[in-house]
Amino acid sequence: MSEKKNTLPGILFDALNNHPGGLIASTKRGGEWHDTDVETFKANVKNLAMGLYDLGVRQGDKVAIHSENSTEWIMCDLAILSLGAANVPIYTTQPGDQIKYILENSDSIVHIVSNDELFAETKPLIKSVKRIKAVISIHGSKHKKLLKFEDVIEEGKKLNEEKPDLFDSLRKAVKPDDLATLIYTSGTTGLPKGVMLTHNNIASNVEASLEKLPFSAERFRGENILSYLPLSHVFERMIEYMYMSMGCRLYYIEVVEKIRDDMAYIKPFFMASVPRLLEKIHTGVKVKGQELSGAKKNLYYWAIYMTENYDPENPPRGLGAIKHKIADKLVYSKIRELFGGNLSGVVSGGAALSPDVFRFMNAIGFICVQGYGLTETSPVITVQTPGAMRIGTSGKAISGVEVKIAEDGEILTRGPHIMKGYYKNEEQTKEVMTDDGWFKTGDIGKIDEDGFLYITDRKKSMFKLSTGKYVSPQNVENQISGSGFIEQVVVIGYQKKFCSALIVPAYDNVLKRLKRDGYEPTSPRSKDEKISELIQQEVDKANKTLSPWETVKKFVLLEEPLSIDSGELTPTMKVKRPVVHEKFKEEIESMYGDD
Repeated sequence: MSEKKNTLPGILFDALNNHPGGLIASTKRGGEWHDTDVETFKANVKNLAMGLYDLGVRQGDKVAIHSENSTEWIMCDLAILSLGAANVPIYTTQPGDQIKYILENSDSIVHIVSNDELFAETKPLIKSVKRIKAVISIHGSKHKKLLKFEDVIEEGKKLNEEKPDLFDSLRKAVKPDDLATLIYTSGTTGLPKGVMLTHNNIASNVEASLEKLPFSAERFRGENILSYLPLSHVFERMIEYMYMSMGCRLYYIEVVEKIRDDMAYIKPFFMASVPRLLEKIHTGVKVKGQELSGAKKNLYYWAIYMTENYDPENPPRGLGAIKHKIADKLVYSKIRELFGGNLSGVVSGGAALSPDVFRFMNAIGFICVQGYGLTETSPVITVQTPGAMRIGTSGKAISGVEVKIAEDGEILTRGPHIMKGYYKNEEQTKEVMTDDGWFKTGDIGKIDEDGFLYITDRKKSMFKLSTGKYVSPQNVENQISGSGFIEQVVVIGYQKKFCSALIVPAYDNVLKRLKRDGYEPTSPRSKDEKISELIQQEVDKANKTLSPWETVKKFVLLEEPLSIDSGELTPTMKVKRPVVHEKFKEEIESMYGDD
């Protein structure tokens, strides 16, 4: 009996059996790399699955994973899926009360946690979660009631020896329409919703996305991949399945702050990213030029400024091509070395990538594409591909996926990638689905005559000024945050006469600039006049690109960045606007004193 390819175990075990061999994954932990070869990986997945089966996990059950990215995370995931059970991933940044809610709402019967540090917030709450039969610690625990990862594997090994055919029979019993995962969307308001994704949802997305990669699957085979986005997010998880299906070697870094050192070690061929990291890299490269002087500095900035007009769909020709080749040899090639010297491609998702950063990444020699999707769409809806990389768009729809624009401008999509629904929440499921099967994304956009999708804003984040004009805050925020001196922006203006903003400066870059000019800022930095003047210049530049009613007339500087820990951001780094409005009520009102 041949195994179904449109189930995740079908795709992944076929890939594992055809892997080039040797290392399949490595995890950096405590500054050291821990390698796992493909045969050990396969054996551990099989034994772990049987260990979970021994604990009572059966087809249709839910198992939660609360862990950092690691080889063990992927082992747990594949073991759960092979039993026909569903993986319930939990962000490492999720607060304890939300973890308790997810465990209860999902009906999880086993909870896997990486270590005692992560378990600390959950420990006082876990006893009240009645359905949990066992808690497993990946890296061991001082708590006696927590099972050790190795012990569960050992028990599973015994069961495998007693019943050698059980694992394969369970794995092959998994059906395409079975629930594969229950992912709780962070949400900017209210409790998180459990998105039900089937094997076919994600498998169809894997297969359609493979067709859109900038290189052939064979080119990926045996190459090193850097992973830093959380596996609890559907984007990184789906793309991880793609990597595995192509025979790649996966490297899970420990902290993003040391990503440059990790790149030098891994020498990755490809990576998935979010715009924020690429923006920081872009800013860092521009600031780096300040350390040079004379002809070297002039040459450096000549090359960097050339990237601002680069169009990957229409690369320079003639004299322009000669100039680009010179810039590449003298400047771009040295920048590429900072990425390990082997990086060829980057896919960006999660938010819009600014045109400046998009041009820069492609100009310096990478194929940098961006896509669009949501947790509810497994996730990819559209993606750019070489030759179809129109600036300002998120590309065209992948195979089997339909996209259209509703009368009110909302982006709708239909196809095999659409979720089964929100778990135990038929009412909210009905709210986001049309009668004929279209999913309402909640995003506003347009499709041009060639099929390229433009996303302009979130439907719910648009607001109306008291003058009657509508404002898309995301568009304004993207224009302002394109500055290397600005870290975060939240645009305000609902029922006000004009737009204002809360701004967190990129203080490190600001201080470098001011110190170069011989100025030492005062404390607090958010009240320093020179810093305010510098930010005003950047806001003025952005305002020139905006419609008159969109321009930011006033702003307040914040001393500390908005964060997940302080409650202003979701685990996927989206701004919780109601929380920000309430928390900075006084600052906002100070900008509208005369309104």
